[in-house]
Amino acid sequence: MQKQKTAEASHSALNYCRRATKTVTIGGIPLGSLHPLRIQTMANVSTNDVEQGVAQTLRVYAVGCDYMRFTAQGVREAIALGEIHRVLREKGCPIPLVADIHFNPQAAYEALKHVEKVRINPGNFADRKGDRAQYPSEEAWYEAGAQRVSEVFGAFVEEAKRLGRVLRLGINHGSLSERMLHRWGNTPEGMVESCWEYLSVAQAHQFDDIVISMKSSNVQVMTQAVRLLAARLDAHGWNFPLHLGVTEAGEGEDGRIKSAVGIGSLLLDGIGDTLRVSLSEAPEAELPVAQRLVYHVTQRAEAPLLSYAGALEYTPAMLPRTESRCVADCYGGTTLPKVLVCGEIRGGEKPLIAGDALLPYGVEWEHLSVEAAEGVHFRCFDAERLTPADIVKVKSDACTVLLLHATGANAVGAWRRAVALLTEENCTAPLFLYRSFEEEAWEDIQLFASADIGLLLLEEVASGIVLSSPCYRAEELYSVGLGILQATRLRFSHTEFISCPGCGRTLFDLEGTIARVKKATAHLPNLKIGIMGCIVNGPGEMADADYGYVGGAPGKIDLYKGQECQVRGIPETEAVEALIELIRSHGDWIEPAE
Repeated sequence: MQKQKTAEASHSALNYCRRATKTVTIGGIPLGSLHPLRIQTMANVSTNDVEQGVAQTLRVYAVGCDYMRFTAQGVREAIALGEIHRVLREKGCPIPLVADIHFNPQAAYEALKHVEKVRINPGNFADRKGDRAQYPSEEAWYEAGAQRVSEVFGAFVEEAKRLGRVLRLGINHGSLSERMLHRWGNTPEGMVESCWEYLSVAQAHQFDDIVISMKSSNVQVMTQAVRLLAARLDAHGWNFPLHLGVTEAGEGEDGRIKSAVGIGSLLLDGIGDTLRVSLSEAPEAELPVAQRLVYHVTQRAEAPLLSYAGALEYTPAMLPRTESRCVADCYGGTTLPKVLVCGEIRGGEKPLIAGDALLPYGVEWEHLSVEAAEGVHFRCFDAERLTPADIVKVKSDACTVLLLHATGANAVGAWRRAVALLTEENCTAPLFLYRSFEEEAWEDIQLFASADIGLLLLEEVASGIVLSSPCYRAEELYSVGLGILQATRLRFSHTEFISCPGCGRTLFDLEGTIARVKKATAHLPNLKIGIMGCIVNGPGEMADADYGYVGGAPGKIDLYKGQECQVRGIPETEAVEALIELIRSHGDWIEPAE
């Protein structure tokens, strides 16, 4: 039974409403819901190379970066950050700097002296590995660890207070402490509990200059963790600002789609105050992606308000895709979601996967029934104007697949309105989210479609996607549709590469290595392969990968099966072939088609 609609709930579901957060000022740049969404990136040069670090920071600042982050894996790098900071100020560049810390509280203390903000990972800041056997029970072990966090992090918080610095609690899926893993598992709930432990210590010290992030390379995990945390913070009255990001999103189209689904879907619901798009490309390439996502969210915020007079408010999963009726054993129900594109795929181009379809382009879709195959009728309606009378027509034909067409800045609100009405009318026809574009730039189509459609797919709505544009080839649109389904973990059509964005810790040519690994393994659609520049962003950050290629030392590569290292120290020149042999030895290799 659905809850009765309230005006406030309906408004927040159909229209943009930003989550209220407190202002935290980082350097001279305030962050929070009273301020614009802030964009940041991270250097991919050595922190010890002051000249390159300054040059890269000046480049990103010139194109709109609000905050710049550097890795500080040791005290030496933290000291170098002070020099980078000094030179930037001498050159008149006021951008706040952020130190990224893993495993090394001493480096964190040093960084506090030099930069405006320090990120620490609760998974590896205070907890000790392998000390469970020292305690008589798991509860005693857990409480001893919590006490150590209180002491170690509490002292660090006091130093941050003294120096007027901001801290980010950066929780990563795959690098939770052993205590959290034992009690909560490697789950969104475990991520929230890890954050809460540290946040409670900060609050005990009356320290409010906190920003929080919950990141994963798995978009489902990342968005679930952020939403769980936001709800718990709001219920507790702790309105701290949130930093959004999908770790190891990769590069190219897949990296952009994955980032847009994860970050964009949250921003569209008003969640998030700053974002970093983590691409395995130069930092300069991340900023335009982030800027277009912010533009898209701003357009939704400024769109005319939608209203709905039905009896039910929209809630996620109110019309689950798996509970729709199945048409022609292909659409809806528990079948794999499909991609429909409008237009023609030219001879010799990429073929459609069975069940996906081409629809005519340029016809008047309103109330039109298109018989695409025997026993299947595609009927399209404007999501914003769908009526009970329209739904009667859909319900009268058991062969109907319903295409909900949405245009403009608030496609999300239009779809949610239609889903609430369909639920109220007990319509179980398979539902496809149809997004059309006219003159938009190609990257805008990739990002906007991914954010809009991805949000509804993550809410368990819809059995498929429809994309159309007169300006681009059908096979290009088809690739985007498949990418969205893969990013939401609903259907895997190609190898997934989980690759880090690179930083001062990276031990090899990241972009060249990704290209070589992709060339060798891109034909393995059921595998996820992690490509990590160092052991810090290795096993933990690629928690979801089937195989891993990780920089272990300069010129040396470690190979992983899941979370277990299989072989260490392979010369970089031999590592791709060794990866193929590892995949083959576990029975996951298939020969590429001729």
